[in-house]
Amino acid sequence: MTLVLGIDSSTQSTKALLVDADTGELVAEGRAPHPDGTEVHPDAWWAACQEAIAGATASAPGPVAAISVAGQQHGMVTLDADGEVVREALLWNDVRSAPQARDLVSRDGAQTWAQRTGVVPVASFTVTKLAWLAQREPANADRVRSVLLPHDWLTWKLSDGADPTTDRGDASGTGYFSAPTGEWLPEVLESAFGRTLELPRVLGPADSPGRTASGAVLGAGTGDNMAAALGLGVGPGDVVVSLGTSGTVFAVSEKPTFDPSGVVAGFCDATGNWLPLVCTLNAARVLTASAQALGTDLAGLDALARAAEPGAGGLVLLPYLDGERTPDLPDASGTLTGIRRANFTPENLARAAVEGLLCGLADGVTALVEAGVEVRRVLLIGGAARSAAVREIAPLLFGVPVEVPEPAEYVALGAARQAAWALSGGEAPPVWSLRTERHDPPAGDAGAAVRDAYSAARHQVHGI
Repeated sequence: MTLVLGIDSSTQSTKALLVDADTGELVAEGRAPHPDGTEVHPDAWWAACQEAIAGATASAPGPVAAISVAGQQHGMVTLDADGEVVREALLWNDVRSAPQARDLVSRDGAQTWAQRTGVVPVASFTVTKLAWLAQREPANADRVRSVLLPHDWLTWKLSDGADPTTDRGDASGTGYFSAPTGEWLPEVLESAFGRTLELPRVLGPADSPGRTASGAVLGAGTGDNMAAALGLGVGPGDVVVSLGTSGTVFAVSEKPTFDPSGVVAGFCDATGNWLPLVCTLNAARVLTASAQALGTDLAGLDALARAAEPGAGGLVLLPYLDGERTPDLPDASGTLTGIRRANFTPENLARAAVEGLLCGLADGVTALVEAGVEVRRVLLIGGAARSAAVREIAPLLFGVPVEVPEPAEYVALGAARQAAWALSGGEAPPVWSLRTERHDPPAGDAGAAVRDAYSAARHQVHGI
């Protein structure tokens, strides 16, 4: 048995999966938590990475032949001339750089950004965080000599003295990389930050930056959404809806996409194609917050939501509990509309939470269709996909068959598949099977009515 290790360094934790490279079967796993918050010192990720690897390999039946790291996108890791961290990394969900994002778009124009980089800056993207750093912490900015993404930094730490590297998937989420051409745009970085910085070498999908100290081959690594697509084996007609800390909607495309509205980010994927993606800040935590407010747990929220009718009796939740990225409302808060004495029940409140969460992502599916993406089915993954109410309501709102793969850490699994690919040196990643549970959309127009009510509430509150 050839063993490979896939690592998912996410917002909340590190997961490490030890996998059979030939079959994709899970052999062992380990995990370790990350500190809470929207800025974290990268040393915490490194400590969690080491702990998770130790847990996954403690009883390994053989040596690890290859390792690859998938990481949360966009995080700003700044290093000085000695390779030391300058300040805590600002994570994707830190929205303090929203004014800088608006300034960059106002200065250069959304159309220019979309055509040049594939994305239109919002507070999540690295380029806006660097602009914030230059303006708000000039002393720290003066010390910075290079900038990495979370997966770049961890791969570098795992390597045995190799120079820092990245891949085109994660690089395409910085805002200073050309997704259409696969090249850095140092002049864009200089314009935002005030001077040039050292950037990591961009590797191809099956390339390796070197080996670990123990001799394991390192994969290129990638961003978490790119790794999830790789772990799922996404093909034409497949749209993935991932319900984690953030909500993402993405599909693999054989050509780059350009959306000057900024709703669809034209990222690259981990195979040499592209990954048009829509992201919301609010996903699984909407359910946990709603359950807490209703004095129950997630199972209780499920039961309440399934007991209510579609439309939640007229209640609509705009679930912008942590601000929002899509639509671009970083300073927004959650809003519950349509409250009357007759409908203000725990069941309707729970249903409104699930419908509000899914309506925002259904809008993302529509945005992909408008960008030219074919949608034949939705693959629903992430922690919140375990919710019976989510699985039941999703096909109603998406309007296409929804397939729920068996629970797995697909980001880490994708990283493991990438590691196996780097080890084999083949033209394509190994083929691993995927088992799913199918849910078909019901007949009728109840789903359209729910989405119309959601759109009306959003327009009433935010004018969009």
